[in-house]
Amino acid sequence: MQRILVVEDDVKIARFIELELKHEGFEVETANDGRSGLEKALDGNFDLIVLDIMLPGLNGMEVCRRIRLNSEVPIIMLTAKDDTMDKVMGLDFGADDYMTKPFAIEELLARIRRIFRKAASPAQANTNLFNSGKLKIDYNQYIAFYDQTPIELTKTEFDLLHYLAENRNIALTREQILDKVWGYDYFGETKIVDVYIRYLRSKIDDCFSTKFIHTVRGVGYLFKDEDHK
Repeated sequence: MQRILVVEDDVKIARFIELELKHEGFEVETANDGRSGLEKALDGNFDLIVLDIMLPGLNGMEVCRRIRLNSEVPIIMLTAKDDTMDKVMGLDFGADDYMTKPFAIEELLARIRRIFRKAASPAQANTNLFNSGKLKIDYNQYIAFYDQTPIELTKTEFDLLHYLAENRNIALTREQILDKVWGYDYFGETKIVDVYIRYLRSKIDDCFSTKFIHTVRGVGYLFKDEDHK
C-alpha cells in the first residue's frame, strides 16, 4: 500500500484530505506544523508528501528544501497564493507539483495518480545517456556535465533539459513543454516555462562556449544538438 504524508496546519483540511486519500486506498499520516512534518518525512518511508507552504514553526519551502537534501520522494505543495513566482519558487525548492487553494479533491487525487504512474513507468533502454558536443546528460543519475564540469540543476531544471534534449532539433511549444515537464496545464500561465528556460540558459548557455537552447519566434524553444546538425 502506498504511503502518503499530509503536512497541513489547518486541522480540518488535513483531516479531509486524509479521509479522502484513505478512501482511495492509501495509507496516510498527518502533521500540523513544519518541524513535525519534516521529522516524519525524514523518519518515515513515504511514497508521496502533500505539503502546505504556510506552516507554523518551519515554512513549507524550508521543509521541502531540507527533504530534498535527503530524499527524492515526490512532493505536492499547497498554498493560498496564486502567483507564478511563488509556484516557481516552490518548484525550484524541489516540489514536483503545486496546487492553489481552494482546490477540488478530485484534482489532487488525479495529480497524485499521475505522479505514481510516472514513477511506475519503466525506464527506456538506450535513452539513459545523452551527448551533444561537450555536454553530457545522465538521465538515470540526474547529472549533467559540460566538458567534465558538473552543472548544478534543480529537479525541474533537469526535467526541462531532459525533455528539450530528448527532442533535439525540434521546435517545441510552451504548451508541449508544460504538459510534459509539469504534467498538467497551468491554465495559460506559460510564462513559467520562460522563467525556467532563463534558469537553464544562465547555467548552460551563459557559462560555456556553446549555445544549446534557442528561441523559435512564434513557436517556443529548440535544443540544438551539436552532434546532429
